[in-house]
Amino acid sequence: MAKKVGVLLSGCGVYDGTEIHEAVITMLALDRKGAKIICMAPDIDQFHVMNHLTGEATDEKRNVLVESARIARGDIKNIKNVKAADIDALIMPGGFGAAKNLSNFAIKGKDADVHPHVLRLVRDLMDAGKPVGALCISPAILAKMAADKHPEVTIGNDLGTAESITAMGGVHKPCAVDMIHVDRANKLVTTPAYMLGPGIKDVAIGIEKVVDEILKLA
Repeated sequence: MAKKVGVLLSGCGVYDGTEIHEAVITMLALDRKGAKIICMAPDIDQFHVMNHLTGEATDEKRNVLVESARIARGDIKNIKNVKAADIDALIMPGGFGAAKNLSNFAIKGKDADVHPHVLRLVRDLMDAGKPVGALCISPAILAKMAADKHPEVTIGNDLGTAESITAMGGVHKPCAVDMIHVDRANKLVTTPAYMLGPGIKDVAIGIEKVVDEILKLA
C-alpha cells in the first residue's frame, strides 16, 4: 500500500511563503517512490507579501492556503482538517513562510510561537511514532515544536539560527547541503537545502535523501 506523506506548505515564494524548488523536489521524489502526496496549509493571512522581483514588501494581502494551492495545483487540504491518523509521515519544505506564517520565528527567534494546528499535527505525529522531515529553515520550527524531546536537527552551519535552536532546547548538527541528519530517537530527518544552496541540483541531493529516509521510517 502506498505511504501517505503530508507536505506542509506556507504560501508560494521563498521570501513570504514556501520555497518552491524545495516543495517541487520533495513532491517529485515522493511521487517517484510511489507515495501518496497530501498537501496542506493553514487558512490564514500571510504575515506580509513580498515582491520577488524587487525584494520589497508590498501592501497586498494574500492567504496562505490559497497561495499554497498554486504549488499543489489546487489539490490541497486545510491543515485544521488533517489528523495524524490520516498520514504516515510529514515533510515541511522551507522558505520564509515557515518562519513567518507557520510560526513567527523570523520575528521572535527562540521565543517564537507556532501556528496551533501545525503544532498539534506535528506533536501528534511524533507521539504516534511517525516520522517528520524538515528542510531549510523549517528544522528550526521543528526544534521549537519538539523542544521537550531535545530534537537533533540541522540547518547547515548558520551560527545565529543554530544558537536559536540550542536556546529552544534542540541540538544542532552541522551538515553540508548534500547531507541529512537523522534523529532516530524522535524520527526526525532534516537537511539544509537552500540555507546553504547554492543551486537547485545541490539542494535536490539532500532533499531526495530526506524523502528516502522518511519513507524507510514510515
